Amino acid sequence: MRTPKRRDLLRSVGVSLSLPFLPSAAKEFGTGLTKDTPLKSPKRMVCIGNMLGFYPAAFWPDALNEGKTGEGQGEQIERQPSLVTRNKYSLGLTCKALQSQQQNITLIEGLDHSLTGGHFAIHTFLSGVRQVDAKSMPTANMTIDQYAAEFIPGQTRFPTLTIGSDSGIHGGCQLAWTRSGTRVPPITGPQQLFQKLFLGTSKSDKLKEAERFELQASILDGVMEQSRRLKTRLDRADSQKLDEYLNSLREVEKRLDLRRSWVDRPKPKAPIPEPKNRNMVEDLPLLYDLILLALQTDSTRIATLEVGGDFNPKDLGIKGGYHSLSHHGHRQTAIDSLIRIDQYQIEQFSRFLSRLSEMQDGDDNLLRNTSVLFGSGMGNANSHTNTNLPIVLAGGSWRHGQQLSFNPTATGRPPLTNLFVSMLQEFGAEVDQFATSTGTLRGLS
Repeated sequence: MRTPKRRDLLRSVGVSLSLPFLPSAAKEFGTGLTKDTPLKSPKRMVCIGNMLGFYPAAFWPDALNEGKTGEGQGEQIERQPSLVTRNKYSLGLTCKALQSQQQNITLIEGLDHSLTGGHFAIHTFLSGVRQVDAKSMPTANMTIDQYAAEFIPGQTRFPTLTIGSDSGIHGGCQLAWTRSGTRVPPITGPQQLFQKLFLGTSKSDKLKEAERFELQASILDGVMEQSRRLKTRLDRADSQKLDEYLNSLREVEKRLDLRRSWVDRPKPKAPIPEPKNRNMVEDLPLLYDLILLALQTDSTRIATLEVGGDFNPKDLGIKGGYHSLSHHGHRQTAIDSLIRIDQYQIEQFSRFLSRLSEMQDGDDNLLRNTSVLFGSGMGNANSHTNTNLPIVLAGGSWRHGQQLSFNPTATGRPPLTNLFVSMLQEFGAEVDQFATSTGTLRGLS
């Protein structure tokens, strides 16, 4: 009888370590690559949304708001009927913290989803579709993060991570939505996110998860069996339609099997102690750090973070509620407080980009392999408008260090969803359409 090897024993009890992306190991084991073969790291995507937008006059470059011309406005390198591109521009007061990252970002002005509704329309930020209109769309009001996850089924433990508050306007975070038009419940704090990423799953929870997968598989088997019986009574046209339906069910079955394979795999070892939730102001940098760790360990490749709900200005030493300050009524004291809030959020975003750029990832850095979207579904909270949304695109393989300024009144101005198509393609998805898009976003290169 063959003496079992240690490797066999480890496999028998399901021991498997989840490691960061390691190029040298990938080249050595099972890939057929040599040490001189360039190795592509997986693509990632992070989307950050703010529920109340940013004070516009301080967010956008000053010259563009005040109608100035000359040096402050930047060097114009391209003009189209609806687009002006500048490769030199001065960041607005709110965005000064992004100066160190200016060559890694593109500031995009003049885009939106052509929707109204004020606070009710902010939830369309990553979809371009209101929930009330979802039934009329092929993918409902599905958001870009959920759509991107469909192209990498089972490749990571968590298809996506949705982080945000369960309190605030309209019941909290509504940044991510599924294909069925259902809100994705958020992970509500750094402690919960840490536990999800690094703490082991109890036997009872594993059993529940396994039972849930078994139930889903049983339902799927029942639907497929009924469909096969029905096929014998259909004409050719209907039979063809049913075949397409069965093929989609088989794809669901494959995705289910891939997800089920993660149940018994251990999570990566925690590189930091378990944090405690404090408040959104203090938690924000830690949430960014945990997102970075999730990407680094390949626990997920897609994450969303919404700032709003429980972000309390008092924790920054500012009087007044966040929502009420956003409705400043042109009172300078309220505007000054709002700008301080906006600046803090931009500072933490800039720090996140800096950390991504410092993290080695294959033959490049993590920022170059991650598409990062930062912005809001609210253009101006004081007037409840959802036009000219604040948008910053960072990372990826695009040429940055520029501002794209779209004319909101020009014929042919693209919808914001065109940017989402460009991001999906950068992620590796072979798509040319998303929600209300008309193509990719021109001006990016």
